[in-house]
Amino acid sequence: MKNSMPIKPLAPLVHIVDDDEAVRDSLSMLLDSVGIKNANYASAQSFLDSHQAAQLKLLSGCMVLDIRMPGMSGMECQQRLAELKCSLPIIFITGHGDVPMAVETMKRGAFEFIQKPFREQQLLDCIQAALVISKNNHSESLYSNQISERLLSLTDREKQVMQGVISGQANKVIAAEMNISQRTVEIHRANVMEKTQAKTLAELVKMVLTQD
Repeated sequence: MKNSMPIKPLAPLVHIVDDDEAVRDSLSMLLDSVGIKNANYASAQSFLDSHQAAQLKLLSGCMVLDIRMPGMSGMECQQRLAELKCSLPIIFITGHGDVPMAVETMKRGAFEFIQKPFREQQLLDCIQAALVISKNNHSESLYSNQISERLLSLTDREKQVMQGVISGQANKVIAAEMNISQRTVEIHRANVMEKTQAKTLAELVKMVLTQD
């Protein structure tokens, strides 16, 4: 674990999932026309099969997902992605009779739903907004991964000292509880600040809290 490489999110991509080939081709051409990279899938299952579970957590971009499809529905796909901790913003494409269903997807965290027929610009605006959200989410995720790597680099003794420090204990109190010298505590404390790259105690506390 301590020697593992930092995990980097994958390049942003709009994932089009629809069982209608004409719809997939139309949406793909629309996105190509404005320079937005995309990939399309004929079913929700084919999308899931195209990525390992670990990859799904790293996907950046968004999904344009049909709510009604043979086999796994859009709602079932949304639920599966939530179980796999995939944070891709989902834009549902719905028919008129699907609105109550679409409202339910919003309650479950969908980014937006768009009724058919829709204007191309409406969809593009929605996708652009979802891409911004995804970028922000991945910036936070990358920061969290970096903090996790730094904390994993600490020795058990350094972690003990760190817990005492963020709890507000003085060095002499930590030394007494750990049955070590105050000078040793000071060395461990300096190592903690160096390895975590925390410039202040407040920053160190914030780092630890992000991992809770």
